[in-house]
Amino acid sequence: MTGLIAFREIVLKVHSRCDLACDHCYVYEHADQSWRARPKVISPEVISRTASRLAEHARDHALPSVTVILHGGEPLLAGTARLRLVCEEFSRALSGIAALDLRIHTNGLQLGTRCLDLFAEFGVRVGISLDGDRAANDRHRRFADGRTSHPLVLAAVARLRSAPYRHLYQGLLCTVDVANDPVAVLDALVELEPPRVDFLLPHATWETPPARPDGEPDAYARWLLRIFDHWERLGRPVPVRLFESLLSTLRGGPSLTESLGLAPTDLVVVETDGTLEQVDSLKSAFEGAAATGFNVFDHSLDQVAAHPGVRARQLGLAGVSDSCRRCPVVRSCGGGLYTHRYRDRNGFDNPSVYCTDLRELVDGVEGRTALRETAPQLSDPAELARSQEELTRILLARLNADLAADPDWAHAWKLVAAVERAGEAGADALDAVLDHPFTRTWVLAALDAARDGRPGGPEAARRLTALAAAAVLRGGLDLPAEVAYRDGEVYLPTLGLLRLGEPGTEGRASLRVTDDGYAARDGRSEHRFGPAAGDARWQPVRTWSPGPDAAPVALEDLDPYRNCFPRPPRLRLGAGETEEWRGRLDRAWALLHKAVPGFARAAAAGLTTLTPLAGGPRAGGWGEAGRHGPGALGVPYAAGVRETALALLTGRRRTRLRALTEVTDLYALDGEWQHPSPWRSRPVPVSRLLADVHERVAVEAYRRATAGPEPGGADRIHEALDRLSAAAELTVTGKHLVAELRYELKAVDA
Repeated sequence: MTGLIAFREIVLKVHSRCDLACDHCYVYEHADQSWRARPKVISPEVISRTASRLAEHARDHALPSVTVILHGGEPLLAGTARLRLVCEEFSRALSGIAALDLRIHTNGLQLGTRCLDLFAEFGVRVGISLDGDRAANDRHRRFADGRTSHPLVLAAVARLRSAPYRHLYQGLLCTVDVANDPVAVLDALVELEPPRVDFLLPHATWETPPARPDGEPDAYARWLLRIFDHWERLGRPVPVRLFESLLSTLRGGPSLTESLGLAPTDLVVVETDGTLEQVDSLKSAFEGAAATGFNVFDHSLDQVAAHPGVRARQLGLAGVSDSCRRCPVVRSCGGGLYTHRYRDRNGFDNPSVYCTDLRELVDGVEGRTALRETAPQLSDPAELARSQEELTRILLARLNADLAADPDWAHAWKLVAAVERAGEAGADALDAVLDHPFTRTWVLAALDAARDGRPGGPEAARRLTALAAAAVLRGGLDLPAEVAYRDGEVYLPTLGLLRLGEPGTEGRASLRVTDDGYAARDGRSEHRFGPAAGDARWQPVRTWSPGPDAAPVALEDLDPYRNCFPRPPRLRLGAGETEEWRGRLDRAWALLHKAVPGFARAAAAGLTTLTPLAGGPRAGGWGEAGRHGPGALGVPYAAGVRETALALLTGRRRTRLRALTEVTDLYALDGEWQHPSPWRSRPVPVSRLLADVHERVAVEAYRRATAGPEPGGADRIHEALDRLSAAAELTVTGKHLVAELRYELKAVDA
């Protein structure tokens, strides 16, 4: 069947009864009472058949691993013999097909050394239910005669924490009760040093709402935020899945729990009689809510995966209510647990009964952590530059892993390593050539060739030898620098183009540093080249300065990898053309500094390379970013001063946003959500809307200062910013960027 999401997790009910009488248990105390008609203990036949079904499912979907959670009732009541059979059958069935992750969720009362020895043998990890200190635990988790279970649970945890079994300790599960002291609850749980703590909201629906002793709709949020604050004060001593899930989604990452987020469910339940059901919490909604009509003897897991109830919990944003789809925190809360949305009149097409709590909880965690969670690259250009430098090195290391077997590549790589070891001068020189924007272009092209199986190794090795040689020359190093040239020439990144032979010829030459520049030896002949050599065979990279205190910007019209913009680059400019372009750039830069000085300073930060492009300006005169590292910009050579100024401004805005998205998460990429755009006829993804606003704020400022505002321009930007503020895909860093854009627009409006 197409479009199915495979089950990666099975909850196996090995016993349907319990030795506690918890009054908040969804199995025994809520709407669905089907447990009464089921066998107390799972049979060998159900075990064997379920293991076979799971192995079949894992093989058909090529699953690398599957998880089996032993559950109940109280699973330990099944006894060690039956539990051993479960472990043996599933281990046998999955052998050679998928890795098996066995777990058990227990109240711990029967957790003795015999059980733990069995679990150690099969690697079964153990999660224990515990609601906190004794007062909190006794509120619900008691024996039928009212006796406390707390001392017995603590003894079980102590055994689990002991040396032979500590590696099996998975964590503690705590059901929230707002009548308990949250600080005392967390302290009690932390004292037991769990690998993880799960806080679970008590199962409730709109028909059976949760207890709210103070009558307030955000009681659970306030309770959990007190836990969060105490967890923070303690230095986050243990992982708390609820909080880590929120922090992950606020950064643009995935949800880490079924109860939050929009990730599709991949869990199926097997009852003691072999009945296949949906997630167990649905028993809180109504009698038969979890039923599918399938069983392990007659039906495959694919048939369950196609069940409408299962598919409904795999629809992501489309599977939540209309009001949830319009909520800015929906990526984090996911509309809440599916069960908690139930109402008799319209089923599950509602917000969670904990909706107010979830909104307050997400906003509260974001408000408390936004400053720390915001990527430093957003506000610190130096940090953005460092991150980009690191990204280029990561990509280059990946390319080396692909091409290390090529002898020419390996030889050049050794020279790169030698340059890096050659003290500060070598490291600085290597940084300069690696940070050249078109180094990134070359690395990405070479990675594409390696991935697609194309023969890109010789070209990649030639570029690496040239890069290493350029670093040797820049650093004035006494290292052997040999380059391979093709078509009679070799480009030395950041330095220039050296002609070593006639067009169509290939060969190798060694380069070295001299007192007045550089020398190249090809066979028996040697010739000098470089800044002072005056050799016609040497074409240096020319530069332009955007101001008396600014670093020189390379006018890059030589690098063969500059052909990475949407339009083709110009060929090498003549001397007169270069001077003409420099003058036009000077006037354009002066116009920017006069019209929009703040935007001009931001545009200058990090600009290292300008490439002249063929043709005149595009509509609107906007600049172009290509597939390159940060610092490069393509500008139409034939553009006038005003168009060049606008191209510099908008191009730098575009490259800055691209650089940010390459090293930070501004928005989540797990949904094709669309938003109306004031500038486009069709809805667009949040990435496009953000890019449009990011550029148009600067354009609006420029136009107001030079030609008057565009009619309605600011209104459209405000409209787009409002839509972005309500976009659930934005991360904490993305929201800070939107706030930055609002501040910029406010300054423009003033």
